[in-house]
Amino acid sequence: MPRPPTRQVHGILLLDKPAGMSSNQALQAARRLYRADKAGHTGSLDPLATGLLPLCFGEATKIAGLLLGSRKAYAAECLLGVVTSTADSEGEVLERRAVPPFDDAALRSALATLRGRITQVPPVHSAIKQGGEPLYRRARRGEDVQAPPREVEVDRFECVGRDGPRLRLYVECGSGTYVRSLVRDLGERLGCGAHLTALRRLWVEPFRAPAMFTLDELRARQAQDGEAALDALLLPVDAGLAALPAVRLDVDGARALGHGRPVAVEAAPGRCRAHAPDGRLLALGEVDAAGTLRVVRGLNLPPVA
Repeated sequence: MPRPPTRQVHGILLLDKPAGMSSNQALQAARRLYRADKAGHTGSLDPLATGLLPLCFGEATKIAGLLLGSRKAYAAECLLGVVTSTADSEGEVLERRAVPPFDDAALRSALATLRGRITQVPPVHSAIKQGGEPLYRRARRGEDVQAPPREVEVDRFECVGRDGPRLRLYVECGSGTYVRSLVRDLGERLGCGAHLTALRRLWVEPFRAPAMFTLDELRARQAQDGEAALDALLLPVDAGLAALPAVRLDVDGARALGHGRPVAVEAAPGRCRAHAPDGRLLALGEVDAAGTLRVVRGLNLPPVA
C-alpha cells in the first residue's frame, strides 16, 4: 500500500508513551497519525518506561536539542536483592542476594549519597554510542562493553513508599541521568543489589504540568473528528522556549532578522524568543551586552491566522 502524502505540521505534542514501545516507535506511530513531514523526539525513554515524551513536528524540530538538556522528573519502582544484566526487569537475572535489615534512616543515608553532582556509570544496555554504534547493540552481540562514567546532576532522589524489598522512588535529575543506574547503585549501597521494575516520566522542563495524550487517544480523536482534532492538541513551537524572555520586533526589525541581519533591541543580554509584530515566532535569538540581537536558530513558521 502506498503511504499517504505527508503535510506540514508545526508544534509540540506531549505524548504519554506506552510501555513496551521504543521512543522511536512511538514517534513514528504519532507521525503517521499526523502525516507530519518532519518529526523528532526530545530524549529517549526505555521501552519499559511510560510517560512524557515531547514530540516535535516541523519547525519545532529545530529546538528539540534544547529540550534534550532539560531537567526531568520520574516515578520509579525497584526490587532489592536481584541484580540483572540491564539493571531493569527486561534483563537476565545475574545474581540474587539476601536483603539485609535496614531502617529508614539507613535508606535515607544511602539515597543522599546519590544526590547532587555525582559520577555515574550508565548501563551497558543503553543508547550511548561508541564508534558510532549504540552500546546495547554491542552488548547484545556478547561483546565486552564498558560504558564510560559521566557526571550527572541529581536534584532529588527519595523513597516515597516501601513494601518489603520493593521501593517506590521519586527522582528529579538533569540530562543524561540513568534512573536504572541510580537504582543499581542504591542497591549496592544497601548491600543487596537492585533493579528497576517500573519507570514513568512525570515532566520535562518547561512542561512541568503536562497534559499528555496516549496513542490510543490520538487514534480515537482522529477517527471521530479527523486531523483538525489532532492539530488542536499541539502546543505552539514557542511553548518549548517558555523559559526565555520574548522580544517583540517592529516590521523593519522582523524583516532584518528574517534575513539574518542583527537588530538593535532594548532587552537584557542572553537567549530570547524573537517575535514578529503579529506574534509569530521568528527565531531563537541572543542579545549581547550592547543590545544587539542575533539569530541563533531561525524558524520559518506560517503567519499567525
